[in-house]
Amino acid sequence: MDLPLNFGGQLIRPDVRRLSDMRELLFDRSFAESAEDMDLYYMYRDLYLSRKDQEKIREAGLRYDITIIPPLMLGKEYVKTAGHYHPPADGGGITYPEVYEVLEGEAHYLLQRPEGDKIVDVVLITAEEGEKVLIPPGYGHITINPSNKRLKMANWVARGFSSIYDPIRKRRGGAYYETVDGFVKNDAYGEIPPIRFLRPKDLPMFGLVKAKEMYGLVRENIKLLEFLTRPWEFVEVFEKVLE
Repeated sequence: MDLPLNFGGQLIRPDVRRLSDMRELLFDRSFAESAEDMDLYYMYRDLYLSRKDQEKIREAGLRYDITIIPPLMLGKEYVKTAGHYHPPADGGGITYPEVYEVLEGEAHYLLQRPEGDKIVDVVLITAEEGEKVLIPPGYGHITINPSNKRLKMANWVARGFSSIYDPIRKRRGGAYYETVDGFVKNDAYGEIPPIRFLRPKDLPMFGLVKAKEMYGLVRENIKLLEFLTRPWEFVEVFEKVLE
């Protein structure tokens, strides 16, 4: 089913992630193998409210997206995104960060940091409407809708960003699955650390506070989002985001 989004007076058609794209990523193998194909979530990329905004966003090297995840159960597991890692940032030795905002509903952001073949940190951030979640360099992540309401979220990311899906796909999902019975370890990762549970932090130095939608930075001060395109200049801030 197509689900167009009205944004800036334009009807935007989504890229659709379907069950057939994600069967190997699910915890509930019986469901994954037997369920009929269906839409899981909708991605609307490169959005802007006006041509002037579009020029500012592109000049800043950024992209603004919206994702809608309806409330679904994938057998015993809550609906989730496929999950990805981030590529190295141009001119630096660290990966691009990304920032999310919950526009409607509730989100669980499952972050995992690899070192070689091992996962050395796993964080679960619960975010509600208006809250922002920064994915710092070095972390892959999956978004989960754990509620009975639709989740609508926005993200800012560097325009040249291209998600890396294979490492998570090869291990049949993230380090943990969120199920009706709680979080279950993914045995494909071997030994993994326990989950650290955190809440989002306001980041006023980047203009990211609960009281304001982050799209407004296009008109207020888009330079505050330079941490997305020049992350090597903000390493000290990133180190404190997940404390």
